[in-house]
Amino acid sequence: MSDLYYDVTGSGPVLLVLPGGAGHPMGLGPLTERLTAHFTVVMYDPLGLAHGHLEDTFADQRVPDWSEGAHRVLEAVLAEGESAYVFGTSAGGIAALDLLARHPGRLRHVIAHEPPCVTLLPDGERLRTELIGQLDGAQRDSAEVTPFSVFLAHVLRPFTAYRPPAGLPRLTVAAGADSCGQLLHRTAEFVARHTGGGFAEFPGGHLGTGEHPVAFADRIVETLLGAG
Repeated sequence: MSDLYYDVTGSGPVLLVLPGGAGHPMGLGPLTERLTAHFTVVMYDPLGLAHGHLEDTFADQRVPDWSEGAHRVLEAVLAEGESAYVFGTSAGGIAALDLLARHPGRLRHVIAHEPPCVTLLPDGERLRTELIGQLDGAQRDSAEVTPFSVFLAHVLRPFTAYRPPAGLPRLTVAAGADSCGQLLHRTAEFVARHTGGGFAEFPGGHLGTGEHPVAFADRIVETLLGAG
């Protein structure tokens, strides 16, 4: 996709936000509003789902395409020599990891929240198959075009096969406190060890950005501005 879809609000250092699912920023309004007191928030919509393209036909998505799109957004909003903070959750967390691997010089610090890189686990292929089956079952009989159906059809399988490289700088891998004992909390811990990143728990579960937007935003601020 040649076009870039993003929105900019707030003031201060740039914080690029990469939503989960198929990249639609639905439900992130309260989180964004809280963050704009500290950052220029740049919300990236990789497929343009919130910009009139929900009814489009999509191919299966590639992690490098999302991360290169995110890099193009940063090139558009950053002045020469400036760098940005990045927060990505779920599939957006995977894109954030790949962005950090490809363009570390443009990034101050990255938070990847519960990136579903399940193939890193010792039993990862089995767990990935089970995860795909569980999520497919959630909307198998629905023909409605929604961001979730786009995620199931074109994002879930390629993104859960992604394995980030080891040795990533300036990275915090986050998991929801309410996810403790669940697959994606375990995965986040493995990703942190594999990449050499820090590990932190954030409010709520996998959807903590919407469940506890104020507390979640405050944790983002604490983590990023504390990292410098």
